[in-house]
Amino acid sequence: MKKVVKPVVFAATITMLASSLMMGTSNVSAMEKANQATEVDLEVMTYNLRYLNTSDPSPHTWAERVPAIKRLIDKEQPDIMGTQEVLYPQLQDLEEVLPNYDYIGLGREGGSKGEYSAIFYNKNRYSPLEFDHFWLSDTPDVIGSMTWGNRIPRMVTWAKFFDKKTNQEFYAVNTHFDHQSVNAREKSAELILEKIKDFDPELPVLLTGDFNTAPDSTPYQTLTSLGAFHDLWETADVRYNEHLGTFNGFHDPTGGGPTRRIDWVMGKGNVEAHSIEIIDESKNGQFPSDHYPVISDVTLSYN
Repeated sequence: MKKVVKPVVFAATITMLASSLMMGTSNVSAMEKANQATEVDLEVMTYNLRYLNTSDPSPHTWAERVPAIKRLIDKEQPDIMGTQEVLYPQLQDLEEVLPNYDYIGLGREGGSKGEYSAIFYNKNRYSPLEFDHFWLSDTPDVIGSMTWGNRIPRMVTWAKFFDKKTNQEFYAVNTHFDHQSVNAREKSAELILEKIKDFDPELPVLLTGDFNTAPDSTPYQTLTSLGAFHDLWETADVRYNEHLGTFNGFHDPTGGGPTRRIDWVMGKGNVEAHSIEIIDESKNGQFPSDHYPVISDVTLSYN
């Protein structure tokens, strides 16, 4: 993986708008290293936000859901949030109602086209040192590429973050696996493991996503095998809403039950989950999205 050091961006438009912040490959200065803490405490969330369309009936139109999503995020205050399915206009709306957050993302068809797997982060505490994207195919550097039987492009967005509070670094990886092709999901898991080999092995990695498959599947076993990732749902000290799945479809309060827990938060390295929760929030028959978000309170440890 070619890890490109880039300026911080907001929406990844065709021209990739850049901000004034530029950080190099040296990561942190000697003074910052001297002041590094040994632990980073943060809240990490995965949230499929249901793409903008004209077919979702009231009260589940995007315009009606934005205030509900804002309330949920303001309440939970995730530090890092991997999102799936959002389109560029939705990202603009979220940027407006969530002023404490910036995001990193690119449309899966290039520029601002198609759904994003955007990573939101609390900009008051975190800065991206570097980030990139790759497509879930045999040609991962080719924008919009598909070779595994999926009919729409699937991709990964990743970033290395600097925590201003502790002077430590960590990676966040976010994805959305295909909903139809078993082969694509299986190969996607393999490719993620191959790509993260280029990450700094000393740093923790957080993986979020809608994986469109259950924990008894081959992609799950691939991601959690051979000391790769561990599922924070399984390792957390406390789990909330164990009886739920994560796909409610705007109508099922059970989220499909535990066999439909298809949205995961995983960790690699020294990642300890104190708690994890499927947030089954709804009000007056309205669900903020057709997926429930999953949030985990974690500690990243450093030697």
